[in-house]
Amino acid sequence: MPKLSLYFFPLLSFYLILLASTSVTSVDFPNTDFIKTACKSTRYQQLCFQSLSSYASSIKQDEKQLTQVALTVSLDNAKSLSTFVSNMVKTSGLKRKEYQALKDCVDNLEDAVNQLTQSIEEMGRATTNDFAWRMGNVQTWVSTALTNENICANGFSGGTMGGNVKVGVTKRVLDLSRVTSNALALVYRFVDKHKGHMP
Repeated sequence: MPKLSLYFFPLLSFYLILLASTSVTSVDFPNTDFIKTACKSTRYQQLCFQSLSSYASSIKQDEKQLTQVALTVSLDNAKSLSTFVSNMVKTSGLKRKEYQALKDCVDNLEDAVNQLTQSIEEMGRATTNDFAWRMGNVQTWVSTALTNENICANGFSGGTMGGNVKVGVTKRVLDLSRVTSNALALVYRFVDKHKGHMP
């Protein structure tokens, strides 16, 4: 019997440690299937999942929370890019066309930031009675924000515009527009799922 205890207790201890680590893992890495399924409605599915999966613990299975987080991620990216481009305007050695394109881009990105901010606020105000109207506003504003982002990128198109400024800005604007496109798709998904009532 003493020999059995020598083998039994270490085995029991190992089992308890394994059970505890499994429990911690499930908390640290929440289920992301809900986000993965929602992202199938977007154009850039992998980017959608990458940008939202880290928020899985707060999103859970909440459609509205998922949509609001997607809008917030887009807004945060728009603010960051707006700051980046604003700083580029102040750099020396810019060509005249580069300077003008950057200034126009700053204006467009500031508009996009305002429109995304309005969208998040409007979605938070939506009730059962005014759901369709307020979500219509959200769809319009997010769509307009996406247009402004694309206008910013278009300012650097053409054969006469090249170099590091064009490459640095257009790549970042493209990334932002894809995030915003995904957010817009999730807004439409949310509206389609909850027409006529709040979740």
